[in-house]
Amino acid sequence: MSDDRHSGGNGHRARHDGGDRRGGDRGYRGGRRRYDDEPRDGELSDLIGHLHALDGRAYPAYRAILGRYLAPEGWALHIDRVQADPYAPPTRIRVTAPASLPSLALLAREGLLATADRRLALADFLTREIHAGFKGTALSIAAPGQEILERSAVVLLPAATGAEDAGAWTIEVRARMALPAQGRSIQGHEAARIVGRDLVREIETALSLTGARAERLLAHVEALEDHRALTAAVREAGWVSFLADGSLLPRRSGVSDEPLRSGGVALRAPESLAATVVLPHAGAVRGTAVPKGVTVIVGGGYHGKSTLLAAIERGVYPHVPGDGRELVATVPDAVKVRAADGRAVTGVDLTPFISHLPAGRDTTAFTTRNASGSTSQAAAIVEAIEAGATALLLDEDTSATNLLIRDARMRSLVAAEREPITPLVDRVGALSSRLGVSTVMVMGGSGDYLDVADHVLLLDSYELRDATEQARAVVVEQPREGTALEDFPLGSGRIPAPAPARARRGPIRTRARGTDALTLDREEVDISDVAGIVDPGQAEAAAHALRALLERRFDAASTLRECLDDLEALLDDEGLDALDEGGAFLVRPRMVDVAAAVNRYRPLEVG
Repeated sequence: MSDDRHSGGNGHRARHDGGDRRGGDRGYRGGRRRYDDEPRDGELSDLIGHLHALDGRAYPAYRAILGRYLAPEGWALHIDRVQADPYAPPTRIRVTAPASLPSLALLAREGLLATADRRLALADFLTREIHAGFKGTALSIAAPGQEILERSAVVLLPAATGAEDAGAWTIEVRARMALPAQGRSIQGHEAARIVGRDLVREIETALSLTGARAERLLAHVEALEDHRALTAAVREAGWVSFLADGSLLPRRSGVSDEPLRSGGVALRAPESLAATVVLPHAGAVRGTAVPKGVTVIVGGGYHGKSTLLAAIERGVYPHVPGDGRELVATVPDAVKVRAADGRAVTGVDLTPFISHLPAGRDTTAFTTRNASGSTSQAAAIVEAIEAGATALLLDEDTSATNLLIRDARMRSLVAAEREPITPLVDRVGALSSRLGVSTVMVMGGSGDYLDVADHVLLLDSYELRDATEQARAVVVEQPREGTALEDFPLGSGRIPAPAPARARRGPIRTRARGTDALTLDREEVDISDVAGIVDPGQAEAAAHALRALLERRFDAASTLRECLDDLEALLDDEGLDALDEGGAFLVRPRMVDVAAAVNRYRPLEVG
């Protein structure tokens, strides 16, 4: 892919109706300027001069700045699309820089372009540097969180397949620029300052990979590579998660994902659960290995149970240096499931949990547009397994109580034939032994799960203890009637139908609102309960993925899992541009989370 795919390339230059080429943007006829909308190919100084000349003109005259402009330092600014008016979405720009620039010598010297993971870490790092520099200016780029993720804001473009030397790669930065106006008149001098001062300063700063910035970049790459190695170790050992000693799990607040640096208790593994993993950069690391099977986390209120589960939940992603959870890794397909009253459920086999309903309603392919708490969580468990999850995470606080447990007194009061719900406590053992799906759950209000737990972790003032033997003693001392079932019936995978031809009336919309909702045309999809979507860019990508599946992949013959596997392969081959080339700031989501978005799409039809 060349640098000129949007701008028109080197073949377009400004046309003039007479006069000399002053500033690269002006022609005169009868003393009146004419502005050419043809994409230009010139120097950055030409653009700056042109912006000065546009001062005071009507806002649409900004269209004349479309083009490619080369900076003296060797990078180029591409103006791909100009906003139509001052209130429209900002102007879309790109900056392309050959990785062989002298200021980027670190890339070749340290081999930072040699692997996909290193390129991902580099692009994520540059996104953060540029975002920090753009603050307070008319320039913007996607705001990254605590996770190191594949993003479309900065991409590495190869000149040739498999090329590894710096000269064969181009760094492409995709950003937005709000072109200034006074009313509807162009503020050309201010626009020239945005380009000539703000943009130049921040791009050249970000591309100067020396000194402290170089050290931060290398630490960023090492954090990603260590997490990848730790994830591989978790899989190889058959664990669900690994949490290194010294990890700082508490967050600053309920609305901040940054670490609590004052007063937080660092994690330390109890000897019975301790394991050591050797990582490429961190070396030998001791930590807590959460085994496969059924793990129950217990403890008093506010002692850290949910904090531990949240760290395990976020361990599916690598984290930035200094986050406190850099060396927490969880199997990548782990899914947190919770109750979500009112969500849609389409054609899901709920028989493992709901065997019958009043009026003879079928539960083998259950559909509702307004699920209850227990029904929604039962559906979420089955859907996660269908999408390929090998670990489920649950917190009692966000679960439907009647799906989790039914104690002896309630079983005596309500006859089994009158109660359609089989609680998870009866199925969770078979979920592990029959399907190989582990469960990690926070439980503070019921001891019934002690009977079925393979391991019990106790949090006491944020200190982790292994309470498995203590829990087994409690079970012996206070026995209850066994209710565990040996099977977990699971139907065949659902087959989604393609979306009907899109109506021509009404706007075509594919977008997200934060991490809470997606919009496809007139349909809104509530994803606020999908814990794995942690970045607004992932929600944007999920919206585009949902449209792609509905309109181009669902064929009424392939299972949802097969369609998701195809989408994953497409993203592996073509990156996020396969969903929306050069458009929104996308961040790659997991396929289990795309599946969750599909499952919450109310018009979904399955066979």
